[in-house]
Amino acid sequence: MRSSIRSNVRHRAGALAVCSGVIISGGLGAGCAEQPGDDGEQVAFSATAQDVTATAVAGDPLPGISATDFAAAKTAFQTVEGLDDGLGPVFNEKACGNCHTQGATGGAGLQIERRFGRFDNGIFNSLANEGGSLRQLFSVGSFTGSGGQACNAPVEVEPADATVHNVGRLTTPLFGAGLMDTVSDSVIVGNANAQPTSVRGTVNNVKVLLPNPADASQVLNGTRVGKFGWKAGVASLVQFSADAYLNEMGITTQHCIKGASVLSFATESKPNGKAQPTGCDDRGPGGAGIPAGTDDGVGTCAPGQSEIQDDVDLFFQFMTFLAPVPRLPIDPNVDLQGGTVFNRIGCASCHLLKDYVTPSAPANGVPANMKFRPRTDFLLHDIGTGDMIGNDGDTLARTKMMRTAPLWGLHVRTHFMHDGSQTSITGAIQVHAGQALAAKNAFNALSTSDRNAMLAAMNSD
Repeated sequence: MRSSIRSNVRHRAGALAVCSGVIISGGLGAGCAEQPGDDGEQVAFSATAQDVTATAVAGDPLPGISATDFAAAKTAFQTVEGLDDGLGPVFNEKACGNCHTQGATGGAGLQIERRFGRFDNGIFNSLANEGGSLRQLFSVGSFTGSGGQACNAPVEVEPADATVHNVGRLTTPLFGAGLMDTVSDSVIVGNANAQPTSVRGTVNNVKVLLPNPADASQVLNGTRVGKFGWKAGVASLVQFSADAYLNEMGITTQHCIKGASVLSFATESKPNGKAQPTGCDDRGPGGAGIPAGTDDGVGTCAPGQSEIQDDVDLFFQFMTFLAPVPRLPIDPNVDLQGGTVFNRIGCASCHLLKDYVTPSAPANGVPANMKFRPRTDFLLHDIGTGDMIGNDGDTLARTKMMRTAPLWGLHVRTHFMHDGSQTSITGAIQVHAGQALAAKNAFNALSTSDRNAMLAAMNSD
């Protein structure tokens, strides 16, 4: 399907001023010496329309993408999986679309996933041998195994030795994910270098466990800057797809990258770390050339072969070609006032009010030279709301860091922050602390007019 969809992408061009690979808007002069965030600069909250037409609605594909092919990818994303598809033995949902619901299929979720861990001498321990750090909330229960035997997969429980526990995370929205996938490492590093030291973010370099075969900048087991997830822990959108299939639905997959069989997502989840009897993990289809115990894959990898398992590829395509949510109408004067206030009080130091732009020939097939403004720097910050969940070996300080959440699509959301604890934008601002404390205090000191304008601009996003 990928070739069918990508052949219909309409490449676009525009005359744009570029600074370090990022397009800056909002009245900057020649030379691009200033960046949004400087005191006194007037900048609209949204100076572009993300190149999405006025008739677009949440859940639409990007401009130029085949509606028929996008619908096929969306159908796969919404498909409910069962035992014979490899669901389980433990899982959080039976379909991608069951979690990504707000605004349209692909939006944020309302479900809260649960995590746990422990600190040993100030170092994070995921308790991997006890099923950590993600505690799947459901199991396939009692069923007849692949060999006709009686099976009963237990539901996971939180280990007694966990000291960080019951931590909740909302499902992140996917609108515009394919556009964000094109942001280069150098641009994100540049974002950090441009920030004042008091609010400077941390670049999260991560291993690419499953690259997009069409993107030469993504190399199997290479290192790239992470962009996706609450902790910016994933750099590749196709890896994001395979990871969710495994960890949220328990469906294991195998892939080929340049002749190498990729098994990073081929191991079944074990309830609280305990392997199930042979044939009782689920009834995944397996198949010729697919490693034993793996639910689905592409089979034996021929020399030079690169192929992503079909379902993972379809999920990847849906996420890649899902457009940003169109903004609600707003008075341009209010938008300018709101953006200027947002900028002046420091929110734009992390939630950048600048336009990114896709490359002239994007490897993932999204429209070329397309401006988009997700309002994030893609960096990790400590804003006092971190969940203290990390990777094995992380320090306490590291586990408190969270990625700057993109702010586009706020008007289709009802819950905010990683744990969904806030039900209004104002409430979300009020829990900011740490590197965001000064911005929160400045917000609280705003005049009624400035506060209303800023919230109106954010609520229209």
